[in-house]
Amino acid sequence: MASLDTAATRPAVASRQPATDAPGVPPADPPMAAEPLNEPALSPGKRRFLIAFFFVAVMALWQGSVTWLEVSPLIFPGPIAVARSLYQLFASGEIYPHLGVTLYEILAGFAFGAALGFLLGALIGQSAVLEAVLYPYVVAFQTVPKVAVAPLFVLWFGFDTTSKVVITATIVFFPVLANTIVGLRSAPRDQIDLMKAFTASGWHVFRMVRLPSALPYVFAGLDIGIVLAVIGAIVGEFVGAQAGLGYLVLQRNFSMDTPGMFAILIVLSAIGIVLHMLMRTIARRVVFWSDSFSDLSHGT
Repeated sequence: MASLDTAATRPAVASRQPATDAPGVPPADPPMAAEPLNEPALSPGKRRFLIAFFFVAVMALWQGSVTWLEVSPLIFPGPIAVARSLYQLFASGEIYPHLGVTLYEILAGFAFGAALGFLLGALIGQSAVLEAVLYPYVVAFQTVPKVAVAPLFVLWFGFDTTSKVVITATIVFFPVLANTIVGLRSAPRDQIDLMKAFTASGWHVFRMVRLPSALPYVFAGLDIGIVLAVIGAIVGEFVGAQAGLGYLVLQRNFSMDTPGMFAILIVLSAIGIVLHMLMRTIARRVVFWSDSFSDLSHGT
């Protein structure tokens, strides 16, 4: 009787088997994980060719559109007129004194703002008390538009380069400060505990663990700050100046020299690009163990 019950239950057990176990039906393949799409890196020669080709295409489209639509040079000049004005600026030597003034304001303001941002960020990044006390006021100051407070700086520090340096420093200050704080707090906790277990002082922990971990973040803030420094110097010169590239832009605006304005803007853009590349080159030399800057800087 038991054998009959067992035989009766066998078909039911077999019927509960997956359909893929039936003879003649191949088992289903397990789901394949999606492979990441890794595009091959461009060679430096191909990268330069693409950049040059894109530049030539944009210039041709620009000149062709201005010529075909018969746009007045007072409204939107073509690249040929802009190139002619750029050549005249350098050939006459008019731009060199103003270029020197603006470069001084950019570099001095960047140095002052970056140093202050790093020092204050190093203090806040290691002290919860200082963060609770100072950081809200720093954020509140950063939210104030610098264009709105620029006239006050000119009133306090005069129309010379000092007010422009201060304005530039205030713009550079916050990116360096924020990145320094984040970088110091990204240090591996196990390394810090190990250093403290060997009775290392706070200075040794900062120098050997926290600072190396923070350097990629610090240079990211410096890279942002060096570009913003150009904006800060020009904003200060727009508010009130007696020399500088911003002062030249205002002069060209009053005389309705639109190609000359475009030419000066190209010079300012070139300054920002050169400073950006210089900062990334320094970062690759100093933070050589990090890949944070190699990808974006490759081929430049």
